[in-house]
Amino acid sequence: MTDATNTAVAGLQKLPLTTRLAYGFGSVAYGVKDNGFGFFLLGFYGTVIGIDPRLVGLAMLIVLLFDAVSDPVVGYISDNWRSKWGRRHPFMYAAAIPVSVSFYFLWTPPNWSEAALFWYLVIVAALIRTFITFYTTPSSALLPELASDYDDRAKLQAYRLYFGWTGGNAMALIGFGLIFVATPEFEDGLLNRAAYADYGLLGSVLIFVAIMVSSLGTHNRIKTLRPPPPKRTLTIRQVFGEIFETLGERSFTALFVATLFGGIASGLSAALSFLLLTFFWGFSGPQIFVWLLFVMLSAIIGFIIAPRFVRWFGKKIAVIVLGVFAFGAAPLPVVLRLLRLFPENGDPVLYPLVLAINTIDIALIIALQAVLYSMIADLVEVSELKTERRSEGLFYAAVTFIRKSAQGFGGAAAGFVLAYANMPKRPVPADVSPDMLFRLGLGYAPTLWALWTLMLVSISFYKIDRDSHNRNLAELAARAAMKTEGLAAKEN
Repeated sequence: MTDATNTAVAGLQKLPLTTRLAYGFGSVAYGVKDNGFGFFLLGFYGTVIGIDPRLVGLAMLIVLLFDAVSDPVVGYISDNWRSKWGRRHPFMYAAAIPVSVSFYFLWTPPNWSEAALFWYLVIVAALIRTFITFYTTPSSALLPELASDYDDRAKLQAYRLYFGWTGGNAMALIGFGLIFVATPEFEDGLLNRAAYADYGLLGSVLIFVAIMVSSLGTHNRIKTLRPPPPKRTLTIRQVFGEIFETLGERSFTALFVATLFGGIASGLSAALSFLLLTFFWGFSGPQIFVWLLFVMLSAIIGFIIAPRFVRWFGKKIAVIVLGVFAFGAAPLPVVLRLLRLFPENGDPVLYPLVLAINTIDIALIIALQAVLYSMIADLVEVSELKTERRSEGLFYAAVTFIRKSAQGFGGAAAGFVLAYANMPKRPVPADVSPDMLFRLGLGYAPTLWALWTLMLVSISFYKIDRDSHNRNLAELAARAAMKTEGLAAKEN
């Protein structure tokens, strides 16, 4: 390699630990937001506030339409922004207060009519998701510049995933363990409206702290990042033409489709997780709390093994290997129960057995996600060679949007599984028959396996490996050297 290439691939070795931790800690903001939307939002507005759950679902669908426009636009603007603080940090700082404030107001709605509350939910949820996009897209787009090396990008993404999972799961633990607790007025703490205000306040503080720690902790790297491109005047048609040109890369299409199927599977799994724990397996509240605690251990394991799998196999094969084991194991206990090859509910062996399988499985999924998202970074140089533009923000925005959208489709798929099982809308143990549970498992496991298989097949079309990435870096370094030499010759 040339000296310029060696400098380009130095990557993570030049990042102090404090910068890596600060960068990773920033994903706590998205983890907290995602936890609220995934675990509590539907129950809060549909049960506690009393909006028809179908209207809550419609509100989330409308918000997705805002994402469809805002995500790629924010990515494109961030890629081309010009300021003394570079292309990313102005948006990161600007998002901190609006995201935090809007998150708090989501959990403290006024006492309005159902129709007014519907629009309140639409507007506040749209604001949150738009403001969080103004943070997460530029923040995620820092990764390809903070670490250029193939393996180092996976390491830095592992920090990102570890803090995202840990932050979101910590909010769930605090919610179930300290906030939504039984009181004399509310035997079920999840029905206590006042508790959601406490949840919203804590979440908004954590979001603000995470964004500011990450922004300030990476601020000293601004001078080492790529400068914005030359100022240009483009029409809207030209802007979207560049967006479609950038996203037309074949390996990106493979990642895009894989993320689509993976997001649907994740949304389905998340939507049914507590139903399965409570009714299918019969676990108690304290057991579910310990279950969430062990997700913290999964995050640590995933953080450790992700870079090692990349070093051993390369990214594409690492995703496939991790996926085969993770996706094969996830629904396996359900299948074995359907085949009467697993301990019955109440058996003392059941809980530790299912807990151990889940802990390992979640660790493999976290590692897989860390590797998969680091593959986005390697697309940047391929695109730059073809278009002569750096488009980190656009790539991450597109993948973020499809992940958010697909998780919504996963929630809808969960609804079909519940309909197939004939599950009641607000189930209690006495209302759930063995036939319902059998059908729930029968609808759950094969659907997950089908979605995850399609995800792994899609990722097999991704073409960038370690050698091709290094060649891309070398060619870009050579082009940069030629431009420098040309400018020097003109000055002389």
